[in-house]
Amino acid sequence: MSKPPASPLAPHIPVLLDEVIAALDPQPGDVIVDATFGAGGYTRRLLDAGATVHAFDRDPDAIAEGRKWSETTENPPRLILHPRRFSEMLAALSEAGIASVDGVVMDIGVSSMQLDQAGRGFAFAMEGPLDMRMSREGLSAADFLNGADEAEIADVLYQYGEERQSRRVARAIVAARPLETTGDLARVVRKALGHRPGAPKDPATRSFQAVRIHVNAELSELETALNATETLLKEGGRLAVVSFHSLEDRIVKRFLRDASGGAGQGSRHLPVANDAAQATFADLSKAIRPSAAELDRNPRARSATLRAATRTGAPGRAAA
Repeated sequence: MSKPPASPLAPHIPVLLDEVIAALDPQPGDVIVDATFGAGGYTRRLLDAGATVHAFDRDPDAIAEGRKWSETTENPPRLILHPRRFSEMLAALSEAGIASVDGVVMDIGVSSMQLDQAGRGFAFAMEGPLDMRMSREGLSAADFLNGADEAEIADVLYQYGEERQSRRVARAIVAARPLETTGDLARVVRKALGHRPGAPKDPATRSFQAVRIHVNAELSELETALNATETLLKEGGRLAVVSFHSLEDRIVKRFLRDASGGAGQGSRHLPVANDAAQATFADLSKAIRPSAAELDRNPRARSATLRAATRTGAPGRAAA
């Protein structure tokens, strides 16, 4: 099979690519879900290995680029695109007549292409509309920040950005409304927190992360998708999840811990949460992080963490 054409959008380097492919161990004829298609970095390698890939992305730009691959795919195609949220993969695959799959990979969070396009409004490094919507639909970052009350904004900044001075920042945002651009938001946050030029981390980072996660409901999307893998993956199927900050990794780690029967032994006051004999996942990897060589090639990989596991033959916990 010939290589799909490279995307004309900003270059994207898939993070922990070799480690993800090793964790999935794709074989010819396997059916694998790429839950976060993006620029298709993982999908390319999976197709090269002979797998059929069901790729999901809510971003219409990513889907449009993926559709250009149709000229290079086989008949019947081994790349099936789903322009949907990955939390909907259980329903989408059922509609496609797929009852089980051999692997699922998720690369959580914002993509390089989204970050590098000023018009998408994800990054404070470039002036652009205060948007941040992955699907280009629904509530934008500007809608939220200009319409929500101060307490709600503070809660979002604290919960999703782990911003310790969330109340101060929220107060400054409300006082500066209306906010229309990424620059507007960055300047308000920096002023509220006392930005020092040359500091190792821009204080706007936490607020931008928080608003983006809230607007796109990213953490609930992740939780729903993880739960779906218990139903989708066949016995021996592999799950690989790459996350980029502690909130995401905490969800993945907790899911795999509970699904593997590692939730603890309980006490006389609290019964055992999960019988290890009925664990739905096994062979949990340790947290895998980028090598020094990869960080040299791709500094954006610095916060990435991969966790992988194998589906057992136990019934899914929802079914049980």
